Amino acid sequence: MRIDVHQHLIPTRYRAALDERGLTAGGWPTPDWDPDAALAMMDRRGIATGVLSISAPGVHFGDDAAARELARAVNEEHAELVARHPDRFGQFAVLTLPDVEGAVAEAEYALDVLGADGVVLLSNAGGAYLGDESVESLWEILDARDAVVFVHPTAPPGLPMLPGLPSPLLDFPFDTTRAALQMATRRVLARHPRLRVILSHAGGFVPFVASRLAGAARFTDGVSEDDVLDELRSFFVDTALSATPTALPSITAFFPPGHVLYGSDFPFAPESWGVTFDRVLDEAVAEGHPVLVGVDRRNAEALLPRLRTS
Repeated sequence: MRIDVHQHLIPTRYRAALDERGLTAGGWPTPDWDPDAALAMMDRRGIATGVLSISAPGVHFGDDAAARELARAVNEEHAELVARHPDRFGQFAVLTLPDVEGAVAEAEYALDVLGADGVVLLSNAGGAYLGDESVESLWEILDARDAVVFVHPTAPPGLPMLPGLPSPLLDFPFDTTRAALQMATRRVLARHPRLRVILSHAGGFVPFVASRLAGAARFTDGVSEDDVLDELRSFFVDTALSATPTALPSITAFFPPGHVLYGSDFPFAPESWGVTFDRVLDEAVAEGHPVLVGVDRRNAEALLPRLRTS
């Protein structure tokens, strides 16, 4: 029975906030969602627990006060859902970046009061990526709490969507890669060793172009190519939309054992897609590749001990 670290919730108030502003996840229509439909999908696909998060575009639409209010309302509703189904749902609490002060306060509340399993951050917020100096105070309080951080992609700033091609198809993996490389060159994980950071969708293009990304060391004082590669390998990644015969060889060639986690991307990924990805992953796991051992459950249990079973 899998632990799904990449599953989304769309509370009524959040959907209303998006609809009022005509916003979507990078041009991808907002799907229908409710807890019963999520549980039914999980039962069909052998998912014991779905760790839920808010997807792009997050909760900050230009006004700090409104973002703080929406984040608090969403996180409290989310926590109530987890309280009703503690074995079936988990919580990556949404924060308010680029409002760093609000994000720090909400992270403290979500982790210390609500008991969230971790937090979700977008790959960039208002054009600021996660290695930016402005985010440092947030990393400090998350590191102090041994926090699990789920990084979800969003649209890159200033890059227009190709006509008819929603950003999740191409631009989202690109933005995850940008965020990961900036974090790596600025040694975010080395400076905050208690953080556990999950990159969505196998880390974007990271495993495929890692050796090329290491060349960033030539333009970064005090950082070697090995430093960049070590940082990139320190990330955890999920398999959402990435368990394919062409992607899995790159994932297993680059990431160490224990760093690959199962993800479905429900409800944004149609279940017909998800079933296909599940089948390919099952076949790969059956072949016994050491990097995929524990992908269904054990690796997530190590990160999220609340979900651990004997």
